[in-house]
Amino acid sequence: MEQKIRFKLNGKTTEIVTDPNQTLLWVLRNQLGLTGTKYGCGTGFCGACTVLINKEATRSCMLPVSDIQGTEVITIEGLARGGKLHPLQQAFIDHDALQCGYCTPGMIMTAAALLMKNPSLTRQQIIEGLEDNLCRCGAHTRIIDAVETASKEMKGGR
Repeated sequence: MEQKIRFKLNGKTTEIVTDPNQTLLWVLRNQLGLTGTKYGCGTGFCGACTVLINKEATRSCMLPVSDIQGTEVITIEGLARGGKLHPLQQAFIDHDALQCGYCTPGMIMTAAALLMKNPSLTRQQIIEGLEDNLCRCGAHTRIIDAVETASKEMKGGR
C-alpha cells in the first residue's frame, strides 16, 4: 500500500506517494531524479549512499522512506547554493580528491555532517570521521586534504 510522505528535500518541501518500505536511496534516484547519491554495497557499509537527515550523515540504502516523514534531507545536489559549489565540493575538485568519483558524494556528505558538528576538525578527527566511508581508488590522502581545506574556507581563512 502506498503512503504519502512529506519532508524537506534540499531546502524545498517535498511530498511523494510511494511504497513506505522502499529505501530512501531508490526514491531519491528513481522517483526524484537525484542520482548523485550512489548505490554501493546495499548494506550500509560503504557509505556511497550517504545523505544528511536533520544534519546527520545517514546511509540511505537501508532506510525505509517512511522514516523520513517530517525530516530535512540534503543530498549532494543540495549542498551547492545559488549556483556556487559548497566549499567541500570545490575543495574536492581543487585537491583532485577523486578518481572514479563513486565514493565522492558519500565522502562529501559525511564530511559536511562532521563540519556542521565541529568546524575546527583536526586531521586525526577527519581521518576517524571518514573511516567508515570506503574508497577503492586510494584517494584518501587527497580526500583528507580537501576536507581540511574546506574547513579552513568555511571558517573564513585559507
